[in-house]
Amino acid sequence: MLTIKNLSAGYGKVQVLHGIGIEVPKGQVVTLIGSNGAGKTTTMRAVSGMIRPTAGEITLNGKRIDGLESYTIARLGLAHSPEGRRVFATMSVVDNLRLGAFPRYTGARPKGDVDADLEKAMELFPRLKERRTQLAGTLSGGEQQMLAMARAVMLNPELVLLDEPSMGLAPILVDEVFKIIGRLKEQGVTMLLVEQFAAAALAVADYGYVLENGRISVHGPAAKLRDDPAVKAAYLGGGH
Repeated sequence: MLTIKNLSAGYGKVQVLHGIGIEVPKGQVVTLIGSNGAGKTTTMRAVSGMIRPTAGEITLNGKRIDGLESYTIARLGLAHSPEGRRVFATMSVVDNLRLGAFPRYTGARPKGDVDADLEKAMELFPRLKERRTQLAGTLSGGEQQMLAMARAVMLNPELVLLDEPSMGLAPILVDEVFKIIGRLKEQGVTMLLVEQFAAAALAVADYGYVLENGRISVHGPAAKLRDDPAVKAAYLGGGH
């Protein structure tokens, strides 16, 4: 599904990633954990085309996407729910969701039944159903996060990137977000998850990678990482 090989990327003269490799098989949830500044969000931005890698290659379903524009990558089926949500504040919840399906309206992605998928998204995120006509900018932080996730799903994507979905949320909303991730997993949605709550991420994931100073320090099945003494000491001591 998604293969990252020897990926290096950064900002200007600042190199953040130093030759990392990640595999995300179809139908699985893979999580990338690490401390602040380790390069997790940079990885997501490089994959979705927000920044251009300086070396390495990224393939989606066998097609190279490194260096392509973000909109081209989206047309190939990669949806990005970014850190900080970035909803369209002056548009309604429904219009935000329809924008997530924009490539389907233009013919760049198979259209399918957008209206039926919209209703499915409302069922998956019932808070959004209650607020379907409300302006996105008036939603709470948790509701905006759910909207960003639902908007990504509306692409009918091959793969979803979830970047820090629990950031800034109250514990009860964090639980709700991870329940939704679990339901998406049950539906067979392939996901690459970056998350500050390492314990919660490893609980929902099939496989995990630990990123330290722009390099993968350890990786393995999520259950194995949860029991790894070094991972426990560094990331799970105060875990969710």
